[in-house]
Amino acid sequence: MLDLEVVPERSLGNEQWEFALGMPLAQAISILQKHCRIIKNVQVLYSEQTPLSHDLILNLTQDGIKLLFDACNQRLKVRETCSVSRPKLSLSCSGVHFNTQAIAPTIEQIDQSFGATHPGVYNAAEQLFHLNFRGLSFSFQLDSWNEAPKYEPNFAHGLASLQIPHGATVKRMYIYAGNNLQDTKAPVMPLACFLGNVYAECVDVLRDGVGPLGLRLRLLTAGCGPGVMADAKVRAVERNIYFGDSCQDVLSALGSPHKVFYKSEDKMKIHSPSPHKQVPSKCNDYFFNYFTLGVDLLFDSSTHLVKKFWDQIQELLGHPMEKPVVLHRSSSANNTNPFGSTFCFGLQRMIFEVMQNNHIASVTLYGAPRPSSRARAEAIGH
Repeated sequence: MLDLEVVPERSLGNEQWEFALGMPLAQAISILQKHCRIIKNVQVLYSEQTPLSHDLILNLTQDGIKLLFDACNQRLKVRETCSVSRPKLSLSCSGVHFNTQAIAPTIEQIDQSFGATHPGVYNAAEQLFHLNFRGLSFSFQLDSWNEAPKYEPNFAHGLASLQIPHGATVKRMYIYAGNNLQDTKAPVMPLACFLGNVYAECVDVLRDGVGPLGLRLRLLTAGCGPGVMADAKVRAVERNIYFGDSCQDVLSALGSPHKVFYKSEDKMKIHSPSPHKQVPSKCNDYFFNYFTLGVDLLFDSSTHLVKKFWDQIQELLGHPMEKPVVLHRSSSANNTNPFGSTFCFGLQRMIFEVMQNNHIASVTLYGAPRPSSRARAEAIGH
């Protein structure tokens, strides 16, 4: 059984890890992977047809925890704990337990642990009482169906709804930001979640009249290492990356990548104008993978200059005139793909990869290589 500390409007966790409001989805998944021997049976729930209209959910079925992430920014906005009265978890607040195998989370126990708040509100449709604190809500299950009419809000001019019956136990608990669970939004990412990484607030495509020239990235960073508390603020910086930039240019602008991936095949090569003329290279092109930026940069294996971007976005930028190319991502290294085949549309030196639900999975930008930084500097000098 997990022993977790509840911090209203902030987090749920212990000394080893915590799920903090505003945490990126990828970071939460990393925690679950690291502690897979303790946290088991995790489900990923999402809408296939309207993925941006419904929350992404990590459902920890064994522990009765649901983590709800905003579908657009993929940051944690609500933590729901289910079946609290049949404890799968040991829960405490400020070091005092209010839910264990020996302590039932009754209304009296909640009042003792969290203090006074506004009167509870009865929801007839759910047959539940809701007791709300700032950033924290409890839902209480009534003992029997016959009790429900006594607590209808319209009974005795609503006065009866001011009291939750003694002995009622918690069925669900929610942790969120703000005063209202229904209107809550994912907060900005807390400083504790940066962990020395840089995140992209937005990525703009730099274009001329023909097509893309590169990317402008607005980056968010926070203090890291021993001085993190002395530099407890988020800073924003802008960086530009162009086609033709060298590895050194990119490392100077964005820092070291999270991973370097060497290509073993190119499934789109067959669609080039003269595929039979392409001589196999002795060296493989390679990607710089920046996971927290949502960007991969492809470098030419011979010149070591940027020749292709990839950038995850969620809105359509144009209307191609030609039929799409069908892309199957499955291979010997990745034989499962929950999104199925995708369609690749070409437009103005850009390739839009579209899923079967008409949402864009990725955008690939191609451009004529620009001179290297040294060549640009020499050109400016002349």
